[in-house]
Amino acid sequence: MKKLLNHILNILYPRCCPICQKILKDQSLLICPECGEKLKPISQPRCMCCGKPVKEEAEYCRDCTGRKREFFQGKGIYLYDSRMKVSVLRYKYEGRRQYGDFYARAMCMYGAGEIRRWKPDLIVPVPLHPRKKRMRGFNQAEYIADQVGSFFGIPVDSSLLRKVKDTRSQKKMNAAQRRKNLRDAFAAKGRADGKTILLIDDVYTTGNTIEAAAECLKKAGAARVCFLTVCTGSDQTRGF
Repeated sequence: MKKLLNHILNILYPRCCPICQKILKDQSLLICPECGEKLKPISQPRCMCCGKPVKEEAEYCRDCTGRKREFFQGKGIYLYDSRMKVSVLRYKYEGRRQYGDFYARAMCMYGAGEIRRWKPDLIVPVPLHPRKKRMRGFNQAEYIADQVGSFFGIPVDSSLLRKVKDTRSQKKMNAAQRRKNLRDAFAAKGRADGKTILLIDDVYTTGNTIEAAAECLKKAGAARVCFLTVCTGSDQTRGF
């Protein structure tokens, strides 16, 4: 019955490639073969803290150099370039949830080593403010987190962390403005005493959102907070 339903849905709403947006000739695939050949996950060297790509001789990116982070470690799978930016924006604002299936699979494939090393007790998606969730119809991070949790057998708690402040878009803000914008943006509903928590989100750039979420979880008792994102920004001061 499930196969029949999927077949009907594929006819009515055919799956598209999350990169080039063309209808997939093979509806069993999550990405077209051409884009699958071109799209590669970020390789080493990476920042030892946030996982951004850095030059060979660098251990940390400019944002993590000489700075104590609230999170322990993190990793983004793909570089947040023009292709991935269009893909993620369509996923978030056009409700293309099937793109989330591809993102989740990529996380499971290319983030497996980190997940096994971090040994998280719990997966927590970065929450949306209720108003934004109503507008989009879903939380893009939660959609991915549910699939990652199911694959690794790790419980997912989408209610532990709440977005209580409807923050403004941070695209045109500087670092200080972003930090101020996210101050007291999150609240924990319950305790996370002694737990290692894996945060899941779509994009990591300056790290302020992950930082604010991790700080809130640590105040709720979390022993360690790590993160995985679909994309990560570049370390601009080091030529990336």
